[in-house]
Amino acid sequence: MKNRQFLITFILLVFTATAGMAQVTLPEIIRDSMVLQRNANIIIWGWASAGEQVTATFNGKQRKATASAEGNWSVEFPKMKAGGPHTLKISGKNDILLKDILIGDVWLCSGQSNMVHQMNIHDVTYAKDISNANYPEIRHFKVPTKTDLQGPSKDLDGGTWKAAVSDEVRPFSAVAYFFALKLYEKYQVPIGLINASVGGTPIEAWINEQGYQGFPEKLKIIEENKDTAFVNSHVRRGFSGNQGAKEPSDKGLTGEIPWYEVNFTPKNWRRINIPGYWEDQGARDLNGVVWYRKEIVLPPSMSGQEATVFLGRIVDADELYINGKKVGNTTYQYPQRRYDVPADLLKAGKNIFVIRVTNNFGKGGFVPDKPYYIFTDKDTVDLKGYWQYKVGEVFPPIDFSSFSRNEEEEPRERTVNPQNEPTALYNGMVAPYIQLPIKGVLWYQGESNAGKPEEYLDLMHALINGWRGIYKDPELPFIYAQLPNFGDVTYSPTESNWAELREAQLKALGDPNTAMTVNIDLGEWNDIHPDNKKDVGERMALAAKKIAYGEDLVYSGPLYEASQIDGDKIIISFSHMGGGLITNDGEALSSFEIAGEDKKFVWADAKIEGNKVIVWSDEVPNPKHVRYAWADNPDNPNLYNEEGLPASPFRTE
Repeated sequence: MKNRQFLITFILLVFTATAGMAQVTLPEIIRDSMVLQRNANIIIWGWASAGEQVTATFNGKQRKATASAEGNWSVEFPKMKAGGPHTLKISGKNDILLKDILIGDVWLCSGQSNMVHQMNIHDVTYAKDISNANYPEIRHFKVPTKTDLQGPSKDLDGGTWKAAVSDEVRPFSAVAYFFALKLYEKYQVPIGLINASVGGTPIEAWINEQGYQGFPEKLKIIEENKDTAFVNSHVRRGFSGNQGAKEPSDKGLTGEIPWYEVNFTPKNWRRINIPGYWEDQGARDLNGVVWYRKEIVLPPSMSGQEATVFLGRIVDADELYINGKKVGNTTYQYPQRRYDVPADLLKAGKNIFVIRVTNNFGKGGFVPDKPYYIFTDKDTVDLKGYWQYKVGEVFPPIDFSSFSRNEEEEPRERTVNPQNEPTALYNGMVAPYIQLPIKGVLWYQGESNAGKPEEYLDLMHALINGWRGIYKDPELPFIYAQLPNFGDVTYSPTESNWAELREAQLKALGDPNTAMTVNIDLGEWNDIHPDNKKDVGERMALAAKKIAYGEDLVYSGPLYEASQIDGDKIIISFSHMGGGLITNDGEALSSFEIAGEDKKFVWADAKIEGNKVIVWSDEVPNPKHVRYAWADNPDNPNLYNEEGLPASPFRTE
């Protein structure tokens, strides 16, 4: 009884001592192991109870502040040179001690999935880079995904700083890591990477409200979205290709024995090849669920061993079963399929592999020119070749009329997709730490805006100028990646949204202190997320050395500058020629098109003469227009400068 009374008294004393006591807190991005910008005033901020006295001690200096009526406080320390580690102590009604703080250069890395893509996703290509990573002064902070339609958020929902040491480098943005590594090797200065990027997002979501001045239609949307009731009543529901189907009716799951079971006996299954799409192999206009099944013979040395299965890429979703057990699944088409197989599952001889593929629209199946095999430390077995397939479910046709309208129709009430709305990601993922000075910005985005390339140039201006306004730095270095080649190779002159978007990115160089990396040689025809992230990052680093660090070097491939009609030829001039114009393969120039007044383009002959390119065709005696590498995935664009940097796609008009 006495012990119980003592416990109650103790709890009451603790509660009395702590009741009403506000704890001094800091933003999520201010943590142990962070990097702060050198040669810039250092601002530390946070929250406390109204009127609370806060003391900050850093690098032998002390600053005091009093929390406002709203609980806000901040202190400022003078500029510091690169170095560290340092310790920061914050004291109020409680104490916070932050250690291992470095002073160096901080880069804000933003965009969509090709900036998101972690080293871990590309760990086959960059296995040595990961195992050899030992750069504790290169650090990365992945900003948690967050949207805010009400206005700029004050804080993040978590996040930690990671150092580029061995496996800790795996969650780093691959582009950002290789960018940082080049700078660190050159300058030996700590590099901080703040990675605020989200896959599948448009540029509109990243522009701050200040950047939208002069965009009245966007400002109207921003204001509407601040009304929570409006947003809740207009939120776009997730799209499903199986609209109209009341219940799933996959025969592979609803029968007496599921089709993935080892004791299931397949009857009347058809032959099909992996890789490949089923629409190209006799299954026309099929959206639904298709099951693939095959007996894979494994050697005795793989029996009982842990293994990994590579299934390339699959459109759209998949589930892999081995010997009746589910070993992995992916819900959408873009990730590379890499599934770990537990040690007790494989056996010598025949093993039953079953893959359930769901496709909502377009071609379904296995993307060609990707890896398909199972392997252990010592053995590899190919999974390509003929399998058996059977359709488990057919989805009803999609009614696309609900997604489009004729010009004569009344405009429909707009729907709200929070992740894609103007300012939404800026507010949630950039605004909370704009008090932190940065060295510059890396930007890799555009795929999600390729459907409306004519809007992109104005939006790029809004992004660049809007962020520079927030950071109060009109010369803030802004380095961005031009979209690489992607999709089927084009062997005839054609129109291209991706080419038009690249043109908008090229024209955005009109903003001062910007740089663009040309990546027309770094893409993959069958993957919107190309594996080569290293060259993109290193080209960004080359640009940074010029526009952020002031080095005198060639940092860009040739960029279209001007054209002149000379009889039946057009003469093209370039900037950024470096040591001179060349073809990277030693062959004649290719991927040039020419047209007359009618803009009916044909393939052209082209040659380098000095520092210019001469373009002509016997089919066009009175030329007016030239295009270069004008396609989603142009065939062998081979114009480079002697420094090995490719020319940007362009058109003279």
